[in-house]
Amino acid sequence: MKDSIAVTPDFSLEEWINNPLQDAESKKDILVEDWMENSEEKSESFDEIEEIYDIEWVNEDLGEEKTLTLKQRKIIGNLYYYWRSYKDSSGQGGEVYNHAPCRTKIQGRSPDVAYITPQFMKHFGELEIFPQSFPLIAEVSSPEDLAEELIAKSQEYLRSGSEEIWLVFPENRWIIVITENQRLVFTSGDIVYTQRLLNGFSVAVDELLGVRS
Repeated sequence: MKDSIAVTPDFSLEEWINNPLQDAESKKDILVEDWMENSEEKSESFDEIEEIYDIEWVNEDLGEEKTLTLKQRKIIGNLYYYWRSYKDSSGQGGEVYNHAPCRTKIQGRSPDVAYITPQFMKHFGELEIFPQSFPLIAEVSSPEDLAEELIAKSQEYLRSGSEEIWLVFPENRWIIVITENQRLVFTSGDIVYTQRLLNGFSVAVDELLGVRS
């Protein structure tokens, strides 16, 4: 989803794919500083966050609202359906959410799709806002999104508790699956599969993206 984070020009998709996560650590402070300087938060109550699914927030102020395209909504719906069906059929349990609020070390986020394990559900109980990044997260790019913005977001998720993030690029028919130690790129014609969570899940990239042959 489109985000208000500012990203330095030298923070490229190619660099990120080819270099390990820790190589981008020096850029984190720049990203956060730029975001804080350039974001235009709306003065809304933090308590109202759960009523609006397509926003993110910083320092108890709401950030810009996000607009989802029909293509994004279709893919988000597919991800939600496939992950939820698999966690039920496989007996792994847990819960799958759309645009559920969580906290990272930098700000509040509302991932497109997120999965919580049964262990986390038992540990935290029923919460209005998840206190860290969800273990498994998917973000679907819109035509206005920059790859660098989603890259920065994935690193933010990893640093605040996520174990696996899926970045979906519908226009390029790419899905990048990210963990702390690896980044795997799946394209049209491939089968994409989970690495750390929802063990054994897989789906054709074209099927997930709703691409007709």
